[in-house]
Amino acid sequence: MLKNDVPSEKINEDLRYLRLLSQQYPTINEASTEIINLQAILNLPKGTEHFLTDVHGEYEPFVHVLRNASGVIKRKIEDIFGNALRQSEKKSLATLIYYPEQKLDIVLKQEKNIKDWYKIILYRLIEVCRHVSSKYTRSKVRKALPKDFAYIIEELLHEQPNEIDKYEYYGEIIKTIIDIDRAKEFIVALSKLIQRLVIDRLHIIGDIFDRGPGADIIMDTLVEYHAVDIQWGNHDILWMGAAAGSEACIANVIRNSAKYANLNTIENGYGINLLPLATFAMDFYNEDPCNDFLPKLDNDKSYSMKEIQLIAQMHKAISIIQFKLEGQVILRHPEFNMDDRLVLNEINYEDGSIELYGKTYKLKDAHFPTIDPNDPYRLIDEEIELIEKLKSYFMNSEKLNKHVRFLFSNGSLYLKYNSNLLYHGCIPLNEDGSFKKVRVGEKEYSGRELLDIFDILAREGYFSKSDTESKQNAIDIMWYLWTGPYSPLFGKDKMATFEMYFIEEKETHYEKKDPYYSFRDNEEICNNILKEFSLNPEKSHIVNGHVPVEEKNGESPIKANGKLMVIDGGFSRAYQSKTGIAGYTLIYNSFGLVLVSHQPFQSTEMAIKEETDILSSTIVLKQSSVRKRVGDTDVGIALQQQIKDLKMLLAAYRKGIIKEQSKI
Repeated sequence: MLKNDVPSEKINEDLRYLRLLSQQYPTINEASTEIINLQAILNLPKGTEHFLTDVHGEYEPFVHVLRNASGVIKRKIEDIFGNALRQSEKKSLATLIYYPEQKLDIVLKQEKNIKDWYKIILYRLIEVCRHVSSKYTRSKVRKALPKDFAYIIEELLHEQPNEIDKYEYYGEIIKTIIDIDRAKEFIVALSKLIQRLVIDRLHIIGDIFDRGPGADIIMDTLVEYHAVDIQWGNHDILWMGAAAGSEACIANVIRNSAKYANLNTIENGYGINLLPLATFAMDFYNEDPCNDFLPKLDNDKSYSMKEIQLIAQMHKAISIIQFKLEGQVILRHPEFNMDDRLVLNEINYEDGSIELYGKTYKLKDAHFPTIDPNDPYRLIDEEIELIEKLKSYFMNSEKLNKHVRFLFSNGSLYLKYNSNLLYHGCIPLNEDGSFKKVRVGEKEYSGRELLDIFDILAREGYFSKSDTESKQNAIDIMWYLWTGPYSPLFGKDKMATFEMYFIEEKETHYEKKDPYYSFRDNEEICNNILKEFSLNPEKSHIVNGHVPVEEKNGESPIKANGKLMVIDGGFSRAYQSKTGIAGYTLIYNSFGLVLVSHQPFQSTEMAIKEETDILSSTIVLKQSSVRKRVGDTDVGIALQQQIKDLKMLLAAYRKGIIKEQSKI
C-alpha cells in the first residue's frame, strides 16, 4: 500500500505538470495500475543491443547480419532444440527465419507433403518465437505483432500445446491456418517477428555511404527498422553536406562514387542526373587517357572499355572541380588552418611539377585544361554551370533528402547509451593526451563541447532556410567534418587526395593520424574521455569505428583493457584484404558484451539456395552471472522517473489536491 508521504509543497510545485498527467491517468486505479506495470518492467532482462559500423554500402552482408542478428538466431535455435533436431534441420530453420519468402518459394517446389511440412515448421517457429519474446512484456510483444495475425500469434505464444486442456485448441489453430491456405503468410509473419524480437535496438557507428553499391538500400532498411540510432561517420556527413548544398561535398561524393565505379547509387538510387558531368568530361578530357583515374572494379562489376574510359574522364573532371571548390572554402576560412591543402597554386604548369613539403615532385599527370595558372581556384563558366545543375539535383532529390532527414532525426556525432559512449572517429587530442582546443568561429572548443558545437552547426547547415553568411559557414563546417585536420569524424592531419592521384612518391601520401589513435590503448586516457562525457569509467565503455582493425596482422579490436572496442573490421570489400575479415559486430545482452567477427559473405542467393550463413566467431568480452535488468538501463532510469511522477499524482488524488475524473 502506498503511503501519502509526498509533501504537499512538492505536489504544489509540480501541480501544472500533474494536472496534465492526470489527463492520461484520470483515476487512482489507472495511476496505480501503471505504477505496478512499470515496476514489473524494471525487473525484466534488458533488451539485446546490436552494434555495427562502417558498412560502406555493402547492403547484402548488412541485411544478412540484421536478419541473423550476428548469429543470435542460430544460437537461440541451438538452445531450444539442441539434439532434438539434426544440424541440417536447424540450418534450414535458420535460413527460413532469415529469408522466409524466398525459402518458401523453394520449399513449395520441392516438398511433396506440404501440409505436414507446414505443421512441423509452424510448431518450431512458434517455439522460437515464444523463446525470444519471453524477456518482454505482453504489451511490448503485442505492439510488435503483425496486424493480420496479432490475435492468433498472441494466443499461440501464451498457450502450451502439452497442456491437456488446451492441446486440441492449440492444434486446431495450427490446423485451421493450414486448411485455409494461410500458412505461407503466417510463416513469413512469424519469421519477421522473430527477427524483430531478437534485437531490441540497433546502433550504427557511422559510415553507411560510399564504396559499396547499396547505401540507398541500407538507408531504406534503417528507415523501416523498429529502433535504431546512428553516430555519423565522415562519409555520412559528406552526403548530408551534399544534400545541404555544399558544392565541395557534392564534388567529393561524385568523385568517391566514380573512384569505385559506383555511380549507380547516385543515378539509380537517388535519381541524380550525371549526364551533364559526362558531357562536360567528354568535352574537356576526351583525348586524355586519365590513367590515374581509372575506377577500382570489383570482380562482379562488368563494364565495357568505353564505359570505363568515360568513368575515368568523369572522375578526373570532378576531381579538378573538387580541388578548386575546396580551395575556395579554405580561403574563406583561415581558422581551418588548412593552407597546406591549397595545392593548385603550388603547381608549375610549364614543366608539370609541384613544390610540396619543401621538395619538388614531378606530376604523373599535368593535363589541366580548365585551370588558370594565374587564378587556379576559379571555376570556368562551364564548371559553374555544371556545379549549379548538380547542386540543384542533390538538393532536390526527394529520396536523398528523406534519408538525410532520417540521419538527422535518428543520429548525432556521439551517443551515450546504457553506460556506453558511441562515436565514429575520435576525440581530438594533443600529443600529451589532453583534449585539443579547436577554433570554431570566434571561440575555441574541446572534448564534448567540440562535438556538441559541430553537431549544432551541421543541423543549421541543413535545416536553416536563410541564405546568409551564417548558413554558408555551417555548410562549410559540414565539409570540414569530412576532411578537416581536427574533425572528430576524420582524425587525420590531411586527406592527401591530390597527392595520391598526381604524385608517385608514397611519402607524400602519408596522412598523420590524430594523437587519439596512439592513446586508444591507454586506459587512463579512455577513462578521461568517459569522464568528459559524464560517464562512470568503472562501468562504461567506448565503442568506436572508422579505422579498420588489421586482425590478420595480429591487431586486437579490444583496447585499453576492454575500455574501448573498435568494431570496424572491414565490412567494405575495399578493406578486407587489409583486415583479413569482413567486419565485426558487437552484441550487448542481459549477460554482457560479445564481439562477433565475420568472414566474407558470398551472396544472398547462396545463403538461400545452399543455406550458407556468414561464418562468425565470438569473443565474450564481459559476462555476468547476474543478468542486467531494464532497471539498470537508461530506459529504466526514465521509467523510474515516471513511477516517481505517478506516485506524486497518486498522492495528489488522495490528498484531494487533484480530483479524479470519472468516466461517463
